Amino acid sequence: MKPTTSTIGLADRITGSLVGAAVGDALGGPVEGYAPEQIAERHGGRVRGIVGPWNGDRWRTARPIAPYHKGDGHVTDDTLMTHALVRVYTTARDHLDAYSVAEHLVPDLMTTPRWIPELEADALPLQRIFLAEKWLVARLHYGHVDPREAGNGNIVNCGAAMYMAPVGLVNAANPAGAYAEALDIAGAHQSSYGREAAGVFAAAVAAACAPGATADSVVETCLALAKDGTRAAIEAVAEVAAGHRDFETALAPIRAAVAPFDTVGPDYRAPSLGARRPSRLHAIEEFPVALGMLLVGEADYRRTVLGSVNYGRDCDSIATMSGAIVGALHGESAIPADWTKRVAEASRLDLHAPAAALTEVTEEIHTRDIERRRSHESAFATLTATP
Repeated sequence: MKPTTSTIGLADRITGSLVGAAVGDALGGPVEGYAPEQIAERHGGRVRGIVGPWNGDRWRTARPIAPYHKGDGHVTDDTLMTHALVRVYTTARDHLDAYSVAEHLVPDLMTTPRWIPELEADALPLQRIFLAEKWLVARLHYGHVDPREAGNGNIVNCGAAMYMAPVGLVNAANPAGAYAEALDIAGAHQSSYGREAAGVFAAAVAAACAPGATADSVVETCLALAKDGTRAAIEAVAEVAAGHRDFETALAPIRAAVAPFDTVGPDYRAPSLGARRPSRLHAIEEFPVALGMLLVGEADYRRTVLGSVNYGRDCDSIATMSGAIVGALHGESAIPADWTKRVAEASRLDLHAPAAALTEVTEEIHTRDIERRRSHESAFATLTATP
């Protein structure tokens, strides 16, 4: 019997979310940066699974992708950063904040060589991550900026949001707690709508962990918490997505719905002069689109993630986010096992170890939360009993 969302346990949801995010990332990597029309032309139709590098055997030298081996099941920086944040949780073994980024995440990126699938080599994660993530090292390690303010001045993009799934999982079924914690953590990395998206994405993952959760309930939770342009973008995309059940017909309408809130512009590789600047009216493109594909795909992993991948543009991050949410909703069984196997083998990564570690830490943190809550209740009861 297929498990319902009410019978799936915490460990399965955490595994499903982290594995779902990694597999989505790997599927989206080779077509990142291209338009849906370009993807269809390159692959003779829509992408339906794991594909090879855009430039084939010329991936080492072909611009603008070189020297990264994107494709063939390799995860990208989205997964590298997600697993790095899991390691921070396993070190701190409690809720995190901006100082946790400075004290644990930055040293992890700078000092410990790890297997980097796209480089096909052991290297420091710092040598793979994008400039918006290198900002963390420049500001926190070299600049000694207050961690709570270090994100100010960085380009505003999905860099902080893309790896916030662990925050939602640690706060499983507590979206407001996930939102607040992710906003604090992301303050070290981003500002404005990039930071807001990090909070709302974490809340979406937490909401997906609630027994009985659905795609609609996840989106409703996001709308209840999101602010300014982020909320407006989610609302606009969700309204359009409600009229589609096939990602083929949804690709152009969803792009049109999110375009007024997206600062990058129509040419993803040549951003507009106003791109990635702070604003209360704008939103990152990736997260609202991920929610839109969640609705179009009716929270089916294959349909949701393939819609995210074939959308193009920053599709590895879109598929990372939508994959994490579906995995949290339905557990690991929702993810095609052959995709999981191929990504793990190609990336030379144990996709299950981070989930096992985070499950253990999440249970520890929840026990501490109960103790803290009872202590507060006792103190408050004493206060209210005092004449």
